[in-house]
Amino acid sequence: MSDLGAGFGYLMKGQRWVIGHGRWFGFGLLPGLITLVVYAGALVGLGYGADDLVAWATPFADDWSSPWMGLLRTTLTAFVFVFGLFLAVITFTAVTLLVGQPFYESLSEEVERDAGGEVHESGLPLWRELWISARDSVRILLRVALFGIVLFACGFIPVVGQTVVPAIGICVSGYFLTQELTGVALQRRGLHLKKRLGLLRTRRLLVLGFGVPLALSFLVPFVAVFLMPGAVAGATLLARELVDPAGGGGSGDTAAPKEWAV
Repeated sequence: MSDLGAGFGYLMKGQRWVIGHGRWFGFGLLPGLITLVVYAGALVGLGYGADDLVAWATPFADDWSSPWMGLLRTTLTAFVFVFGLFLAVITFTAVTLLVGQPFYESLSEEVERDAGGEVHESGLPLWRELWISARDSVRILLRVALFGIVLFACGFIPVVGQTVVPAIGICVSGYFLTQELTGVALQRRGLHLKKRLGLLRTRRLLVLGFGVPLALSFLVPFVAVFLMPGAVAGATLLARELVDPAGGGGSGDTAAPKEWAV
């Protein structure tokens, strides 16, 4: 259970680091602000259109008597919006990291430089790094979508769907958020997605301790934007712990050309 506290500690260390380095905090806000504007518009559109979407998808309920038709469609509308919000929480990080790849790469390198030890560089051109990030993000999001579909279906189970399922959803969100955020530092070490996922599985409680509080925070409007720079900084420190628990990640895997070829 100590790993849960350690994961939360890395999240706090990252936030303290960017607060103490104000220039990097402002530097890291820009990608999140851009992504926020796009996502806010999408969620507003979903809020206005979810009921029409549900009505279109449930024509069989048109002849149902009151209150059953309204109850069904109101419940489904709520689930559609919650599912959209769930996807927004997950994909926000992926899209923001993609938009801000140069910003967060520089921030992560500065965190490692400040923490001491070797500062890893991928040695790849920017377009190649963007392609790898986008490809890996899609792979992760496909996993998220599968979990989301299962959780959405389980949401219809009485009691469990309103208590256990949301809790599991937050844990899933936190886990995949951490996968995305640690990818900035681990990608520079030449670790392909499969190896990165393997590293995170060895310390699940550490990952959840970092990701679950962050996922809960991201549910609050605008908070995600202000926490992203610190989240990247904290995930960099956590990645060092995953790669080298004894030495803080100073060594790691440097066979980048071979790994990226996978």
